[in-house]
Amino acid sequence: MEKNKFFPEINGNFAFGCMRLPMKEGEVNYDEFKEMADAFIDSGFNYFDTAHGYLDGKSETAIRDCVSKRYDRSRFILTNKLTDFCFKKESDIRPFFDRQLGLCGVDYFDFYLMHAQNIDNYQLYKKCRAYETAFELKKEGKIRHVGISFHDKAEVLEQILNDYPEIEVVQIQLNYVDWDNESVDTKRVYEVCEKYNKPVLVMEPVKGGSLVNLPDEAKAVFDELGGGSYASYALRYAADFPNICAVLSGMSNMAQMNDNLSFMPECKPLTDTEKSAIIKVCDIFKSKHLIPCTSCRYCVAGCPKNILIPELFACLNQKKVFNNWNQNFYYNTVLTAHNGKASDCIKCGKCEKACPQHLEIRKLLVDVKNEFERE
Repeated sequence: MEKNKFFPEINGNFAFGCMRLPMKEGEVNYDEFKEMADAFIDSGFNYFDTAHGYLDGKSETAIRDCVSKRYDRSRFILTNKLTDFCFKKESDIRPFFDRQLGLCGVDYFDFYLMHAQNIDNYQLYKKCRAYETAFELKKEGKIRHVGISFHDKAEVLEQILNDYPEIEVVQIQLNYVDWDNESVDTKRVYEVCEKYNKPVLVMEPVKGGSLVNLPDEAKAVFDELGGGSYASYALRYAADFPNICAVLSGMSNMAQMNDNLSFMPECKPLTDTEKSAIIKVCDIFKSKHLIPCTSCRYCVAGCPKNILIPELFACLNQKKVFNNWNQNFYYNTVLTAHNGKASDCIKCGKCEKACPQHLEIRKLLVDVKNEFERE
C-alpha cells in the first residue's frame, strides 16, 4: 500500500468514518467495532474520523476503548472536530478541546476540523477566534493539522480559504449523484479546493447508504458489469479525483468493512464502461425524484416535535421505489407511534438550518404527510 501523497503519515486513501458504528440496544457494539478496527489496521489503513456529536457522544468513547487503549498511538491517525453547539465564546473552546482528548483517550489529534462550516455558523467561529485557537493548539503540539469540514456553496468556501490560508485540508461531500447537484454544489466546491491547492477528504461517498440500497433498475446496471459491490463503484468514483487525500466510509458492520477492504487497498481507477454505468444510475435516481437525505440526523436533535425526519424521508423514498403497503404500516406503527408525525411540524425551520444537504425539509414533510396521513 502506498503512503498518502498529501500526508505521508496516512496509509493509503481510505478512512474509517465513525458516525455510523455498529450498535446494540442503543450502545456501540464494542465487540464488533474492535473486530472492524482490527481488520482495518491489519489491512494497513490507519485513519479514523469522529466528532463529539456522533452517536450522542458515544463515538469518541468507543474510539478510546476500542482503538486508543488497544493500539500504540503511532498505529492510528485520529481526526476530531469542533462543532458549533459545543461553544458559545472563545474561552469555551480550550476546555472543550481538552475534554475531547480525554474522551478519545489521546494527548493530541492528528487532524482537527472546524465542523460543518457554512455561511451562518462561520460567523460564530470567527467571532470566537476558533480558527486562531486551533492554530495555537497546533503550535503547542496538540493538533498536527488544522482543516475544515464544509457544507455550503463554493463562494463561501473561497471566503473561508481567503480568510484563513493556513487551513491544510477540506472535507467535503462527494459522490456520483451529488456531483452536479446544485444544492450540494460538489463540483464547484471541489474546484475551489483545487484552485487553493487544498487536499480533499471525502465524506458521504455512498450518500448515507443510498448508493448501496439502490433501486432495482440501478442494481441491474451494475450487475451487468459482473464486477464489484455497489459500494465499490461509489468509493472508487470518489477516490478517482486527483486532489483526494482520503475517502471516508461510515461502516456499521463487519460485512461492510470486509467488502471495502476487498478493493480499497489496491483501489483501481474506474474503467470507461464503469463510468458509463454510473451515468445511467444517476439518470435512474433523477427519474425517481427521491429525497437526497443522507440520514446524518443533524435535523433531529433540535426538532421541538421529535419528528424522525430522516426515517420519514427514507420511508417515502422506499414507497416511491417499491410502491407497497409495508411502508404505510412502518410509518404508522413504528416511526410515528412514539414520535412526531409529519403533520406535527410547526415549521420552525431549525431542521433546515442544520441540514448539510440544504433540503427544504418543511415542504418535504408536507409531501410525507400527503402520502402517509391520508384518511
